[in-house]
Amino acid sequence: MSKKHLKKINMPKTWDIKRKGTVYIKRPLPGPHGFDYGLALSVVLKDMLKIAKTTKEVKNILNNHDLLIDGVKRKEPKFIVGFLDVISIPKTKENFRIVFNKKGKLDFIKIDEKESKLKLCKINGKRMHKKGLQVNLSDGRNVFTDKKDIKVGDSVLIEFPKQEIKNTLKLEKGALVILIGGKHIGTIATIEEIKDNVMKCKNKDNTFETSKKYAFVIGKEKSLIKVEE
Repeated sequence: MSKKHLKKINMPKTWDIKRKGTVYIKRPLPGPHGFDYGLALSVVLKDMLKIAKTTKEVKNILNNHDLLIDGVKRKEPKFIVGFLDVISIPKTKENFRIVFNKKGKLDFIKIDEKESKLKLCKINGKRMHKKGLQVNLSDGRNVFTDKKDIKVGDSVLIEFPKQEIKNTLKLEKGALVILIGGKHIGTIATIEEIKDNVMKCKNKDNTFETSKKYAFVIGKEKSLIKVEE
């Protein structure tokens, strides 16, 4: 049981799932996201999007209808779906993006067809390869780029299905970020200052400090993609 499921009492705080009721919840397979940033596809379809009531219905949807995650067809109910991933259901022409809400919980928003082709990813690492500069992104993908000034912590705008980098966003003063950790998780704010590993940020409510590692750049004056309703 422990390998296939997870006790609800032990699930991450970022999962917006009621802990009462059933004891276990589907454990996602290891994948492009950590458990704090993603859930099993089965859980997303049943508990978040509510387009299926049972695991049998989930399997039926995945086996008989096209369901795309970031433009790729997925059929594994335990595939981990995470922060900023795009879920597309061609049959119903619906598209959703997984986001953090203002309570710091994984949630979803509806997006249009144009938005479903775009995704922001944070650069977690980079290295030189014989094919050029390879950057390692927050959703597990690796892409090549000729943008030599790109740095770890910056964000890139990816377009599907080519996986082409359309834009680069620098982690710097004036950048608009969404925080993906700490007590301000889910907050959208503007960076006022970066000193070593500490950022001073400001939103419409107040000014606060947080760790630089929690910053996920989404734009300059406004986000390049839709991340909230």
